[in-house]
Amino acid sequence: MQTNKIIEEISKLPISKRLYVIEKAMSSIRLEKEKSDMEAAAELLVSEYEVNNELTIFTELDLEEFYEAR
Repeated sequence: MQTNKIIEEISKLPISKRLYVIEKAMSSIRLEKEKSDMEAAAELLVSEYEVNNELTIFTELDLEEFYEAR
């Protein structure tokens, strides 16, 4: 569906429904942007984690048994 057709159809809706459509669209854009930002940040840090042992030192404990104190 072309953008102009979508806008035309949305403009036929009552105001409350138009606001709902806008809110849902904005929410999906925000989520997509956050995901994109997180992926970019992870890409930037991947090389740092590969060479900096201080960032991964606690992974040595991953195979240790964990006992919860009660």
